[in-house]
Parts: sequence; structure tokens; C-alpha cells
Amino acid sequence: MNRWGLNKAHSVGATSELIRTCAPTKYEEWEEFYFTKAKQKKKEGLQITKEYITALGQTLYIKLSEVVQHELEQISEEECIDYAYNLVLNRTYEGYRTEIETIYGQLEGAIGHKIEPAPDNWDRTYGVDFFVKINDTSIGIQIKPIASGQALNQYQWIEMHRKNHERFEKEFGGKVFFVFSTKSSSGTKKIYNTEVIEEIITEIKRLMK
Repeated sequence: MNRWGLNKAHSVGATSELIRTCAPTKYEEWEEFYFTKAKQKKKEGLQITKEYITALGQTLYIKLSEVVQHELEQISEEECIDYAYNLVLNRTYEGYRTEIETIYGQLEGAIGHKIEPAPDNWDRTYGVDFFVKINDTSIGIQIKPIASGQALNQYQWIEMHRKNHERFEKEFGGKVFFVFSTKSSSGTKKIYNTEVIEEIITEIKRLMK
């Protein structure tokens, strides 16, 4: 329907606007209002009727049975397998890395110090992804994206890594901080636990003394 514009405003009218104007309490009210008020098609000058909607459905059937069927014959099984793999794994990973890098940049700007990627073994040994070097000590940072509505997961992560983070502090002198990221209402990534910024700054000041 989207591909051929069969459900666009130029085909079926501004349905979202129409239904808000109608404000129906039951389906029948909306149906009657729609067929009465929907604007005529500009090109053909036709009134939108039940028969017209039926014709749209018939057009869709022709497109599916002829155009799409022909296109499907050109698609190989291997291409479908590659697409599924890319969709589930590659795109998910790319989105995750983008989120990490976005939060990384926000945090680095907020604390005013360079944040460096931790050595590979630090993740396994200390549960640390990044670090901030302060004199001869280091502050550990772990960035974790959390799903909307699952913010409480942050406490589970903290408890899970508590011992490793205590080991890091003992060996490197600085504390480890979890930075959780989530989506804002506009879809952009943001730091969820913003209070951690001031906590990291306080720790930096302590280590610089």
C-alpha cells in the first residue's frame, strides 16, 4: 500500500485529520463521516466511495500478483539469509556502537577530561570499558545502554560487578562508575543517570589533590 501510494492522502484523503474532526464514538459514525466528507480526488475528480476503496484493493492485488511476484522470483535464498543475518546481528551491533560512542562523547565533554578505551582484559577482569587517567591513578567507566522502561536494570549491573569494581579501585586508585544510556522522547541517545557526571567530577578532583 505504501509503495504505490494507495493509502496516501492524495488517494484516500487526510484520514488522520478527518477522524479527529469526526471524533467518533463508534466505527459506524466514522465510516459514514468518511464517505461523506472525504475530498474528491483532484486528478480524476471522483468522489471517494466504497466502490473506490474496493478498486484500491483490486489495484493492490494486481500489483502483488504481478509486480511483486516477478520481483520475488529474482530473490535468492542466499540473499534472504544474508539479509536476516545483517538485520539481526550487524545492524544491532552498529546501533549499539553508535549509542556507546554518542554517550562517550557526551560524557567526555561534560567532565572535561579525555576518556580512553580500556585494555581488552580490563572488561573481563574489572568490568571496565573506558578509563580516565588522573596522574598515576585511573577512574573506570562502564557504559551500558538500557531499554526504555527497564531502568531498574542498572542496579542489577552494579551488584553484578561490585567485587570487580572494588578490585579495580584497590589496584588503580579510582572508583568505577556505571553510565547508563537511554533514548529521549525525540529518539536521540542521552545519559540516563545524569547524576553520575558530578560524581565522576568529584572523584577527579579527589585524585588530583
